[in-house]
Amino acid sequence: MATTIERPPAPVVSVPDRFNIADYLVDRHVREGRGGRTAILYGEESVTYGQVAERSNRVANALRSLGIRREERVLLLLLDTPAFAYSFFGAQKIGAVPIPTNTLLKSQDYRYMLNDSRATVAIVSEPLLPQLAAIPRQELPYLRHLVIDGAPTAESIGFEQLLGGAPTLELEATSKDDAAFWLYSSGTTGFPKGAVHLHHDIVQTVVCYGQGILAITEADRTFSVAKLFFAYGLGNALTFPMAVGATTILWPGPPTPANVYAQIERHKPTLFYSVPTNYGQLLAHKREGTDFDLSSLRQAVSAGEALPKAIFERFKDRFGVEILDGIGSTE
Repeated sequence: MATTIERPPAPVVSVPDRFNIADYLVDRHVREGRGGRTAILYGEESVTYGQVAERSNRVANALRSLGIRREERVLLLLLDTPAFAYSFFGAQKIGAVPIPTNTLLKSQDYRYMLNDSRATVAIVSEPLLPQLAAIPRQELPYLRHLVIDGAPTAESIGFEQLLGGAPTLELEATSKDDAAFWLYSSGTTGFPKGAVHLHHDIVQTVVCYGQGILAITEADRTFSVAKLFFAYGLGNALTFPMAVGATTILWPGPPTPANVYAQIERHKPTLFYSVPTNYGQLLAHKREGTDFDLSSLRQAVSAGEALPKAIFERFKDRFGVEILDGIGSTE
């Protein structure tokens, strides 16, 4: 006989017709008196919601001064740093469409994405510039501006110049059904496909998963092994925490076990997101004397591939934390 599982009704998510996701994730907290709360921890740097709001306003105004208009695409080839947040939200505030891009690809992949998206500006972390610089400029007919987070070249603009924009901004009157960002698929069955996400989509994921499943609150700190250019990482480390006024921990380096344990012990996240392969690497990594301190974690999350039962059990036995195995829809 079949068993009936009773589930609570799905939450009703209401989003007004005039809506901008950057205002919801950032500026709303400033208006409601949470501007002094820590939004981002990045090494020694602590960035408040008020600072994210002001710096994304500066980027937005600078992009407008460069001629970037509503619905134009802004390609982000950025490591997981505060500049990613300022660029992502700054573009959205003027109705432009940021495209977080995999930082591990080759020049030909970036040429394809720049031309397929017709991005008019690319914002790039300096260590990643060689892959873009290898593309002859005449092969990028739509790209008008190149911004470098680091030392600019003769043909580019420094990110510091964007941060020199005006600190106040008149928000673009976007609709909840306007495009908020694109993410490209991995291209395993052909060329990568640009998946379009709307402004109201993020609210759905925040309410239904971030709050409904993870029970994330402003008291949480999040740390994600998956980078911000992945849909998984973008939710984990940006949209989920910032929707509720929580704190995200950003780490631009490789997620080796030593690096991951160091970030957890240093910043003490309460929510940790990774993938089964990385969980296996963490379990294989030992140190003499006392074990790594993961006592700050209240929940670990896995996605990207099936989580083996053995990893779930070993992680729980060793650290006392259960891993929630999620199934996502990728980009």
